[in-house]
Formats: sequence, structure tokens, C-alpha cells
Amino acid sequence: MLVMKRRAGESFTIGDEIEIEVLEVAGTRVKLGIKAPDSFTIVRQEARITREENITAAQPVAPDALTALAQRLWRHAKSDSST
Repeated sequence: MLVMKRRAGESFTIGDEIEIEVLEVAGTRVKLGIKAPDSFTIVRQEARITREENITAAQPVAPDALTALAQRLWRHAKSDSST
């Protein structure tokens, strides 16, 4: 990971097509401006993680896996109620 210090109004480039400018620094927050061609997709990391989690959660579950889980839960509930 490259680490560099920049002040508000300063910028840096990534390759020939992407420019990142520090627009504002206030406390622990930094506002960035990004100039990039429309062909580049820019996504916040937390949005990417949420999207990946949603895709994983939406995957179908095999019926036998659901049956096995239900049986385990039923046995667990039954053993808890007998104590």
C-alpha cells in the first residue's frame, strides 16, 4: 500500500486517466474528488462488501440442508426443554 500525505487542494494521479484531489479535510474526515473516465466503476468499500454479502445470502439453499438444520434445532430445543 502506498501512503502519501496531501493537503486540501492537492492531488495525485493513478496512471494517466485517474486524478484524485483532496477537496476538504475536517477532523477525521476527508472529502475526495475523483476524475476518471466513465468506463471506470468507483464503489465505496462498505457498499461492495454489503453487495457481496447480499449476493451470498440470496443463493439458494438445498432442501436437505434445511431439513438437517431444522432437525438439529428441534433436537436442541427438545433437550433444552427437558432440563
